[in-house]
Amino acid sequence: MRTDYCGNIDSSYVGQEVTLCGWVNKRRDLGGVIFIDLRDREGLVQVVFDPDLPDVLEEANKLRSEFCVKLTGKVRARPAGQVNDTMRTGEIEILGTGLHIYSKANALPLDWNQENSEEQRLRYRYLDLRRPLMSQRLKFRSQVTAAVRRYLEGDGFLDIETPILTKATPEGARDYLVPSRTHKGEFFALPQSPQLFKQLLMMSGMDRYYQIVKCFRDEDLRADRQPEFTQIDLETTFLDADGVMAITEGLIRDLFNKMLNVELGDFPRMTYAEAMQRYGSDKPDLRNPLELVDVADLLSTVEFKVFSGPANDPKGRVSVIRVPGGASLSRKQLDEYTKFVGIYGAKGLAWLKVNSLEGGQEGLQSPVLKFLSEDITDAVLQRTGAQSGDILLFGADTANVVTEALGALRLKLGEDLDLLEGEWRPLWVVDFPMFEEVDGQYHALHHPFTAPRDVDAEQLKANPADALSDAYDMVLNGVELGGGSVRIHDEQMQSAVFSILGIGEQEAQSKFGFLLDALQFGAPPHAGLAFGLDRLVMLMTGATSIRDVMAFPKTTTAACPLTSAPSPANEQQLADLAIGVVKKNT
Repeated sequence: MRTDYCGNIDSSYVGQEVTLCGWVNKRRDLGGVIFIDLRDREGLVQVVFDPDLPDVLEEANKLRSEFCVKLTGKVRARPAGQVNDTMRTGEIEILGTGLHIYSKANALPLDWNQENSEEQRLRYRYLDLRRPLMSQRLKFRSQVTAAVRRYLEGDGFLDIETPILTKATPEGARDYLVPSRTHKGEFFALPQSPQLFKQLLMMSGMDRYYQIVKCFRDEDLRADRQPEFTQIDLETTFLDADGVMAITEGLIRDLFNKMLNVELGDFPRMTYAEAMQRYGSDKPDLRNPLELVDVADLLSTVEFKVFSGPANDPKGRVSVIRVPGGASLSRKQLDEYTKFVGIYGAKGLAWLKVNSLEGGQEGLQSPVLKFLSEDITDAVLQRTGAQSGDILLFGADTANVVTEALGALRLKLGEDLDLLEGEWRPLWVVDFPMFEEVDGQYHALHHPFTAPRDVDAEQLKANPADALSDAYDMVLNGVELGGGSVRIHDEQMQSAVFSILGIGEQEAQSKFGFLLDALQFGAPPHAGLAFGLDRLVMLMTGATSIRDVMAFPKTTTAACPLTSAPSPANEQQLADLAIGVVKKNT
């Protein structure tokens, strides 16, 4: 039907006749000569219809934006002075000799010359995806998945599918439930990840598994969350954490090199404790030079209870962010930053401007300066490395509030003040706590199948609060690309973890009996990692939301404007499933 794609036609085609199919991107009538830009997924090419072929010109006169057409023409060089160096096809044009209109287009509900609402873009997604930017992102995504497959298959990984209809297991988020017609009153769950199945594949002797797989989580959404998303999932046997990290680091290096011509350089390693202390985040953006500096020991004796209270509380924290050149921030800006940290539970944001370091106390400006002695002030300035023109921003509260609030403020300041340095800064975050305690109940920081480091089952049960997990997260520019861990391959250890999490023997057998059984039949040591494909492509293409690298995403309320899903089931469907619907009160 066609001889090539529009965007592939270049000067090597001059003199050839081509047949192209696509959409009219733009039409221009210049006094009897009609120009159109014809578009397909590979790009644009200029087509000219002139009066020497009146029948073709008459048909071309009917063309409007987004008409779907086939045309035949002869490739010729553009006249001198009309070459467009920004386009691959910019040195040539096609003299149209034949034209067939497949279908016309009504006035578009989207305006590509202005910003359309996300609701409109998703409602008419098939039109939105015609935009070259969106088309190129999906093409790029396809190339990424192809490169991932080549790399992993070249390293001995097997592509193995795992079930979509499975058993509900607690993995951190709510499951999407699917009612069974043949087992009335019972439900399948859509998998939050293939976690347990890929572990069972390792116990089956598959050795190296991977899958580019859909996962499902019924949770509140934001820019980097969707109810269904895609993972690059992999698992290995007889490899430790270093082995998995080497394979996956090699994969990401290969992708960036081949897709973006970028050498990522070193992947430093940082412990979770250091990341939280210095950056207030377990996925720090190392392009941002700002850090949190602890000063509780310097402020424990001051009369100002806002500082001394948390400074003397074992669960408190007092930290400072030094902002170079920040003394120029206005009071209005500081008030806005104070309001911002309030989102994270902070009660305020104390500040100290260093107008002139050489001026001593007279060169400083702060509402809290009267509560600080000169010696204490000097010690704070020295520890933070403050210079003239800087500002110090203080956080004082419980450790969790200070860490979260100042961590978020650090990111906002970096963006607002254009402080980011360098283009790509990867790292590994390691040595995560095994558990986190909330209201006296332990929860797995990753998932309950993560192995602890350097302890046996009895030692873990005796001191779960201090246990570290054998887990690792890959972070790039403040985004968690992927996370993984060494898995538990010993039944006693798995039972100990369940016990710490408050999962009794009966519940463990009910929910995870198949896994506990498998651990009794020669389970090998195994470890793995899962990358978020959507996040990876978002970063690599410069998009700001994973919705812009997915073909048909949902809204932030987990709805699809295109298909009007979710939608009610009819009475017969509900009867088949033995389900009744409780109607909302009106």
